[in-house]
Amino acid sequence: MAVNERPSALLTDLYQINMIQAYLDHGEAKPAVFEFFVRNLPPRRGFLVAAGLAQALDYLDTLGFSDSEIDWLKSTGQFRKNLIDYLAGMRFTGDVHAMPEGTIFFANEPILRITAPLPQAQFVESRLINILHFQTLIASKAARMMLAAPGKVLVDFGMRRAHGAEAGVLAARASYLVGFAGTATVLAGERFGIPLYGTMAHSFIEAFDDESAAFEAFARARPENLVLLLDTYDSEAAARKVVALAPKLKAAGITVRGVRLDSGDLVALSKSVRAILDAGGLRDVTIFASGGLDEDQLAVFTQQDAPIDGLGVGTSLTTSSDVPALDCVYKLQEYAGVARRKRSAKKATWPGRKQVWRRYSADGRMAGDLLAREGDNKPGEPLLEPVMQGGKRLRPAPSLDDIRRHAKREFDRLPAPLQSLKPGTAYPVEIAAEIVELAAAFDRRMQAQSASAK
Repeated sequence: MAVNERPSALLTDLYQINMIQAYLDHGEAKPAVFEFFVRNLPPRRGFLVAAGLAQALDYLDTLGFSDSEIDWLKSTGQFRKNLIDYLAGMRFTGDVHAMPEGTIFFANEPILRITAPLPQAQFVESRLINILHFQTLIASKAARMMLAAPGKVLVDFGMRRAHGAEAGVLAARASYLVGFAGTATVLAGERFGIPLYGTMAHSFIEAFDDESAAFEAFARARPENLVLLLDTYDSEAAARKVVALAPKLKAAGITVRGVRLDSGDLVALSKSVRAILDAGGLRDVTIFASGGLDEDQLAVFTQQDAPIDGLGVGTSLTTSSDVPALDCVYKLQEYAGVARRKRSAKKATWPGRKQVWRRYSADGRMAGDLLAREGDNKPGEPLLEPVMQGGKRLRPAPSLDDIRRHAKREFDRLPAPLQSLKPGTAYPVEIAAEIVELAAAFDRRMQAQSASAK
């Protein structure tokens, strides 16, 4: 599948189609309410950042089977005519409520709610989880890096180790919306308008017999925003070569903007290289570091006052290597006007359509959340808002810059322990008494039905 291509409606799990067959056969097409949420926060995540809504709405907006896809379903001989006819005409006609992208959220808080006829609401589960899970995962990882390296320029370098083409492009988007300065992935620049960053590889230096000649050749070929890679052989010796070359380049109207370190003891090297550059009159030349970095190393750079101005983050970002998956689910909460819940051990859900209300302390920091029934007014700010009605968007999608501003406001309002990424920090999320009673009433009804069936 090409990254710019609309994914096929066949990008789903077989059991979704199986269930629609049964729903149709039994006339179950009344309004259903599903919610997407994360059951539990991973140990190294004190909070998560909602992301991927724009692509989720694009999916719902364009949902439909092509003639060739319907022909293929027919050719398998596995599906009856009533199902084939339903899928051929299926479009999303439901309502969507969601948290804006860039919103911070916690366990059990829905970031998206779908209200639609049951077959539709059921069918979209797999792709919605696929979209929302990945970008939320990466945005949450990128947010930790932003908080670990305040004031630094962070750039996504991770496309080459992302799990596929779509993942590489969407990781660039997810990291940019929480505050990264840009990406090395060119397609993300074309597709989303994300600023592009790039220097050179060690192979370029190795292709020349002389390191200084390699620097000069690159500088003359790409004179704008020139950044030279130092660590192919000896980083300190390369820094001295940059100092020696800089006047010649300046005479040609070319300014060295930065140097990059990609290996070794980056704290020590950044300090020695900074001293060499400063002594050579290149105080304005910035130092950019890369090479298998994660938020823990970024925090060390901050703590040890390393003179590093920018950071390229790759594998640990686009794979979220320490937490490669979230325990996220898309669950039925109401059907035909009746609250529903799952009661499985360790996987029980709170029933009914819900709203998240957030309270703030006097200093403007987040003080606690309340999970309540939709329609019950509670103190604080409601986080879910309507974004689609009757299958139509209610407003144009916000720009990425608008989402970035929203995410920054969210980070500014985080409690200090969450901003510092201290492990084990808990944030209070309460369950409203009405939700608890709704669950108890559901359980009593199930128990009564079970008793009468004996």
